[in-house]
Amino acid sequence: MSRRSSLTLRISTLVWIALLGMGLLASPSAVSAAEDLQIEITKKGLGKEVVITQGAREWFMLIEVTPENSVVLRQEKEQDRYLVDESETHDRPMTAGEVDAAIADYVNSVKTRATKK
Repeated sequence: MSRRSSLTLRISTLVWIALLGMGLLASPSAVSAAEDLQIEITKKGLGKEVVITQGAREWFMLIEVTPENSVVLRQEKEQDRYLVDESETHDRPMTAGEVDAAIADYVNSVKTRATKK
């Protein structure tokens, strides 16, 4: 093995060890809780639907947009027991940007709550 390839091997090994060490410094509970979340976002007409699961827990949000109004449905359940089941109706259609922002806010709030537990 040449000197150059030996040096390259040593440097890449040191870099790998450093990266591994940095990864281990991250909080394992917060990282694993966020990684356990399965997030599915589906376009539904002019609105969207998001389903987030983590083990026996499930979070659901549907935004249905019609020319007259918008309906936002939120549900949270653990196994077969609903913890949250609420809806709200807006007297105007939400724009695509508003739908995306609402979905992003919901996903971020679920991620935050899931990592705290």
